Amino acid sequence: MDGSDIYKATRGLDVFNQSNQHEDGDEAALKWAVLEKLPTFDRLKKGLLYRSSGPPDEIFIDNLGLVDRKHLLDRLVKVAEEDNEKFLLKLRNRFDTVGIDLPTIEVRFEHLTVEADIFTGSRSLPSFLNFNIEILEAFLNIFHLLPNRKKHITIFEDLSGIIKPGRITLLLGPPSSGKTTLLLALAGKLSKELRWSGRVSYNGHDMHEFVPQRTSAYISQNDLHIGEMTVRETLAFSARCRGVGSRYEMLAELLRREKDANIKPDPDIDIYMKAAATEGQQTSVVTEYVLKVLGLDICADTLVGDEMIIGISGGQRKRVTTGEMIVGPSKVLLMDEISTGLDSSTTFHIVNSLRQYIQIFEGTAVISLLQPAPETYNLFDDIILLSDAKIVYQGPPEKVLEFFESMGFECPQRKGVADFLLEVSMISRFVS
Repeated sequence: MDGSDIYKATRGLDVFNQSNQHEDGDEAALKWAVLEKLPTFDRLKKGLLYRSSGPPDEIFIDNLGLVDRKHLLDRLVKVAEEDNEKFLLKLRNRFDTVGIDLPTIEVRFEHLTVEADIFTGSRSLPSFLNFNIEILEAFLNIFHLLPNRKKHITIFEDLSGIIKPGRITLLLGPPSSGKTTLLLALAGKLSKELRWSGRVSYNGHDMHEFVPQRTSAYISQNDLHIGEMTVRETLAFSARCRGVGSRYEMLAELLRREKDANIKPDPDIDIYMKAAATEGQQTSVVTEYVLKVLGLDICADTLVGDEMIIGISGGQRKRVTTGEMIVGPSKVLLMDEISTGLDSSTTFHIVNSLRQYIQIFEGTAVISLLQPAPETYNLFDDIILLSDAKIVYQGPPEKVLEFFESMGFECPQRKGVADFLLEVSMISRFVS
């Protein structure tokens, strides 16, 4: 066979492939046209899923298996560091195309004061003797037979500030500066043993007017998991408990507007959004997405472990703690020391992924970090610096050095800004 014959044979294969692609496209268009004629409720339950080859298959969203979910996410987010932002922009553009405004939440705290009465020294230790003494003293205090021996402390007082949507805020401060207490106060999870005054509001609504736990997610610095469950089971269980929020209602309105405007969405994006809005699944597609973004897909089927069971590493366990909260529909993320046990590269990747989500979907986030690396520090839009029960600075990071220079504190060259802020925050004499 000479060169011209080879060319002709190859050309014939190209024409054959193009013909197959054309036929697959026509078949996909016919299946989509049939799908569009269904009522909105039925369209929410069906989609067109592309396999490895051939035309798409019409499937029920409830029947989307683990293998199909993995193939779907590999097409949408093949490499998390490179494709996550593109994927989120596709989701956001689908809402923008039909003119749906996403809900946003602005968190305000005004004149917030938190106080407590605690034991100090050896009395603060959780021992059997101290436990019984506390019961006896509490009984005697009821009849005013014994003075209260607890020490009164003020964790912080008269704090006021605004957490704006679409911006990611860094909460800095030395140990025992009240960072955890502030995050708990914003999440409405303060201990009943603490006394607090002031006001915390979400879009102008006070805490008693709604359930803040359905709107916000507080991510603790303590890793509390069931060691016998795998990583995927842990996140899947959390996803089922947290629900889908308003995703179903928003998707139903989105489908109605797209049908009226004769808009055909990306089939993969359509499948993902329908699966994310479906309740009751054993393992949600959002669970697989969070596993990939947090780098937990390599240990998804490994036991979490505990003191008695060998499981994942401490850094992976910290990421599981983050993942089981962001897998839900919460619009406000309050994250406490999420970088403990993580290297600077992993911390940067996680914070960058959260930043992309917050900015694209206009969420609200406050992240407490102790000593973030310079590249991680530069990802934040706002800074809150706590010291000596006061807010020393709140505002954009571009102006923080100028603020402290005006007060006589200049950041040395080759020193990270976050490290400088932590050092200067320990000097409370300049706080007025």
